[in-house]
Amino acid sequence: MVPQELSDRERRVLEAVIQSYVETAEPAGSRTLSRRFGLGVSAATIRNTMSDLEEKGYLFHPHTSAGRVPTDKAYRTYVDGLMRVRPLASAAQAKIAEELRSGGTIELILQRAAQTLGVLTQELGVALGPSLEQIVLQRLDLVRVSSDKLVLVMTLRGGAVRTVFVEVRGEIAPTALAEVTHVLNERLAGLTIAQIKGSLALRLRDAVRSNEAGNVLNIFLEEGEQLFEAAIAQGAGEVVLSPASMLAEQPEFARLDEMRRLMELTETRQRLAAVLRERAVTPGITITIGAEHGDPLLGKLTVVTAEYRAGELSGVIGVIGPTRMPYEKVVSVVTHTSRLVTALLE
Repeated sequence: MVPQELSDRERRVLEAVIQSYVETAEPAGSRTLSRRFGLGVSAATIRNTMSDLEEKGYLFHPHTSAGRVPTDKAYRTYVDGLMRVRPLASAAQAKIAEELRSGGTIELILQRAAQTLGVLTQELGVALGPSLEQIVLQRLDLVRVSSDKLVLVMTLRGGAVRTVFVEVRGEIAPTALAEVTHVLNERLAGLTIAQIKGSLALRLRDAVRSNEAGNVLNIFLEEGEQLFEAAIAQGAGEVVLSPASMLAEQPEFARLDEMRRLMELTETRQRLAAVLRERAVTPGITITIGAEHGDPLLGKLTVVTAEYRAGELSGVIGVIGPTRMPYEKVVSVVTHTSRLVTALLE
């Protein structure tokens, strides 16, 4: 919603300043706005209106320029009540579909999504891998890879597959391996990983098995919780980023200190994961601008994300860029990509 303190003229001038600054990265002057945007009033009137907007905290006046630049408050007002998001162009939709249609693992889909978002928006594409604690186990398979080592293959609902090595004592006959696999699937399939970790010993304690199969099941009784924890930790909640090179070319990062801040952000994945994880529970588009983050590394950046979800799997994808961002385009691209990622995971 547009604040009531803004008149219709102030709203139109503010929108013109934002559009001009987003396109040019140059402070907007009254003459420029008068020529480009057909506001129907003189340059002097626009100049006075800009002064009023500055007093209200929507614009600021760089010392080296006669023009004005939007504040975080201006961008928030634009995002909440002025921008008009249109459906994504068919060419862009085709580009995203082409990049993602081959499917593959969840990690590969998210990697391609982040890369595509970066290319289409010229910002930093990001994706947060899903937490797997609440995902349902579909089936388990045990595969022998050597005389003293098995691979536990976990197929999870939603398409995720996780593997972990299991150390065994000596050769295991194929019949014993098949028996153990049957018991594990009978007792564990259909449960969430969290349920399995909390009750594994209880669920396997009275399983009927041969002596050789019993030796293998004892490994799961003793080490099962650690095995499942190690399996789901693979890629869970990890941040995937597109190359930062395109974002680094934007004028905001011409200064060495700003470039250093960008590099620090991309290198501290855990910090970024915490920011994104908070947004994973919010449906639809989430936009956080500049100082709203409460984090110095993000103080001059905007984060636009959308949730993806398929069954028990959920996470976020989006972009990070300067507050001077083409919000309408970015929101359209992120929204469409999140829907496509959801469709692929389902």
